[in-house]
Amino acid sequence: MGAVPLEALRVVQGEALLSTYRFNTMTAEHYFCSRCGIYTHHRRRSRPNQYGFNIGCLEGVQPTQLQGIPTNDGVNHLADRQ
Repeated sequence: MGAVPLEALRVVQGEALLSTYRFNTMTAEHYFCSRCGIYTHHRRRSRPNQYGFNIGCLEGVQPTQLQGIPTNDGVNHLADRQ
């Protein structure tokens, strides 16, 4: 996840396919693609002036190639390892 001010995030493709999920205090907004289920971004409860976004959704960015940043492929969870 990366973070940007609200005005700095722009969805350039597929906005009509986004679904929003809220829970608990109903403050944070979590956005998912209604077609494939990927978690794209969220408006934070702790910092409502920011969006957290899935770096893997950025065109041309390969998260596994970013130096010094731990990544998770979404399939192989650390807790699954012995």
